[in-house]
Amino acid sequence: MVRAPKIILDKPIVMVGLMGAGKTSVGRALARALDIPFVDSDSEIEAAAGASVVDIFSMYGEQEFRRAETSVIERLLDSEPRIKVISTGEGAFITPAVREMVLKRAVSVWLKADLDLLVKRTNFRNTRPQLLNNDSRVILSQLINERYDTYAMANIMVETHDESLRKTLNAVLRAVAQYQKTTENKNANKLKQQTKQKKE
Repeated sequence: MVRAPKIILDKPIVMVGLMGAGKTSVGRALARALDIPFVDSDSEIEAAAGASVVDIFSMYGEQEFRRAETSVIERLLDSEPRIKVISTGEGAFITPAVREMVLKRAVSVWLKADLDLLVKRTNFRNTRPQLLNNDSRVILSQLINERYDTYAMANIMVETHDESLRKTLNAVLRAVAQYQKTTENKNANKLKQQTKQKKE
């Protein structure tokens, strides 16, 4: 069992990153450790559409999928209980409307993985629309080049390695606790500064 550091959340946590980074498995474990609900945005989209992500992509195209994804993530951010862990698809945070919502209403955690690990974890899976009938190493390398600068806008970045789920979870818990502490200190200093200015 993983002992969570003292973390008191006032916003949901949103997991972002490329396919194979571990957003769902780590997100689910994080929710368990914090004793809050977990939800996967792709699963919610599939439930609403009555079709798999792969089928939605093939039948309606990526643009329509992104519209549905934006709507579902907005609902998840606003619905009760608000404090939860939300795992998102690899393209969600790249969509400006989703990114704006997440940065405003949640704490975003980017799970950053290197190319070899992503290839290893996504090989032989048929649930990734972008990888179907393509060389996964080429596609993933391209996505890293295109998207890592945007993922870097997330509140927290945790590098993931070919290691146990427990180890990655502990790294995420420490990072969230540190982020919370830093944010509290910033807010306290800001309040102190404002009080000082009023007195002057």
